[in-house]
Amino acid sequence: MRALQSVRSSSARGTWLVLAFALFVCGRDVFAAGQDRARTSLAAAAAARGAQQAAAVPAPPAVRRLTLDEAVAMSLDANLGIKAERLSPQIQDFNVALAQAAFTPEFYNTASRTNDKAPPDSFLVGDAPRIIGQAIDNVMGVRQQTPWRGGRYQVEWNATRSETTAFTSFNPRLRSTLDFRYIQPLVRGFVIDQPRWQLESRRTLRDIADVQLRQSIVATTRAVRNAYWDLVFTIANLQVTQQALDLARQQLKDNRTRVEVGTMASIDIVEAEAEVARNEESVIVAETAIQRAQDLLRSLVLSPDQADFWSVSFEPVEAPELKAQPIDVEAAVRAALENRTDLQSAKKQLETTRLDVKYFQNQKLPAVDLNLGYGLVGLGGTQNVYDTSSGGFPPPIVGQARRSFGSVLGDVFGTDYANWFIAVSFGYPIGTSQAEAALASARLQQMQADTSLKNQQMIVATTVRDQARQVQTNLKRVEVTRKARELAERRLEAEQKKLAVGISSTFQVFQAQRDLSFARNSELRAAIDYNKSLVDFDAVQQAPLGASLAGR
Repeated sequence: MRALQSVRSSSARGTWLVLAFALFVCGRDVFAAGQDRARTSLAAAAAARGAQQAAAVPAPPAVRRLTLDEAVAMSLDANLGIKAERLSPQIQDFNVALAQAAFTPEFYNTASRTNDKAPPDSFLVGDAPRIIGQAIDNVMGVRQQTPWRGGRYQVEWNATRSETTAFTSFNPRLRSTLDFRYIQPLVRGFVIDQPRWQLESRRTLRDIADVQLRQSIVATTRAVRNAYWDLVFTIANLQVTQQALDLARQQLKDNRTRVEVGTMASIDIVEAEAEVARNEESVIVAETAIQRAQDLLRSLVLSPDQADFWSVSFEPVEAPELKAQPIDVEAAVRAALENRTDLQSAKKQLETTRLDVKYFQNQKLPAVDLNLGYGLVGLGGTQNVYDTSSGGFPPPIVGQARRSFGSVLGDVFGTDYANWFIAVSFGYPIGTSQAEAALASARLQQMQADTSLKNQQMIVATTVRDQARQVQTNLKRVEVTRKARELAERRLEAEQKKLAVGISSTFQVFQAQRDLSFARNSELRAAIDYNKSLVDFDAVQQAPLGASLAGR
């Protein structure tokens, strides 16, 4: 019994051991599978986070290599100020067309119908208690202010059908007339009149708009070229500042080595660290200057509508030109006096004041006009035939004859019934006229404009000569600053060698480094100023340097 119980107990323990082993194996597989799924989920989550982080990190800005001529071409195509200024000549074209419209022939037409009732006021009415009249009238014609000599004409055709209860030969009556009238000023308005005065004034304003557009183009081109060279300077200045920082860091490293070997006091490390910090600040300032120069050039050559307006960066590919260019001052002055936009605008304004004087002088003259007229008439309708032998009045109607409208037109164009007239009219104001006051004001404005033009010409000649001297001065600066930079490099090399043998100090080395950085910047600035002065010398012959950018 005990043996059976022992066997049963051993069998039970074995069963539990087998079951536990199976559960262990299955549990391990399940755990392993869960671990795999967990790892997969973690990997997927990590990948998703990586994708989100990658999407959150902005893409590096696009860098565009740019030549100086490409920058100018882009600005002329995309600059908002130039786009706005290009509209001015088009606006003036419409103003000229508006003034020319005064000479456009005008067609007119008037159709009317009338019905009149009036008390009898003539024995021709007979015993009728009232006079009743009806008419249908149509008037059409053409009139025009001529663009020559101030004349104006009118051609008018009239056709009328009328009926009346009064005694008349034709009832209903058809009547047609063709009239031509021409008025020609002989004194006032012959040389110039108001429409021609306004047209010439608008044409002058149109020319001024072209000049102002060219001035904006010159000003924008100059601004782009100068902004391009400023960007070149800021990039090169960053390189110079970075070189100074590298020298300061190398000096700090050398000082630490010397302190470790006991050949230098530890205070020199502090001085070197201060120099490194100062140069690091200079690098930060230089980087900010590059961003500012990028923004300025970007605003000049790109359109704000571009998607990459704020993200694109420019890499100038041209270096400053250091070759001396021949400067012909007298030729430049002559070119400026002939081509400068401000002088051309002043000359156009002077033309406007002279035109005003001409107009108001003409308006002071007496008005003497020649009037010419020629007319043709045709008559038809239902003609009453009266018996005049009866002795009564009105005589009785014994018959009727009809003349059609075609017969009426035959009368008109056949010139059977032609009439003409010629007249001369005269008028002159008594006392002081408005034209006299306007003429006095216009003459003073002409004197003012002429004096102002002469003053501008003198200023232009002085400015061009001064700009030529500036080009020569900056070229000399390039030569001098190059020598100064070479001497600063030799001095720094000497100070470093002297420091290595212990006969110089860290302060003197740092002072030499600062002098070298200053000399490099001075050479770079002189080179940029020379190229910018060439830009200004070319621009000053075409437009004033102080001309502002349109729309900027």
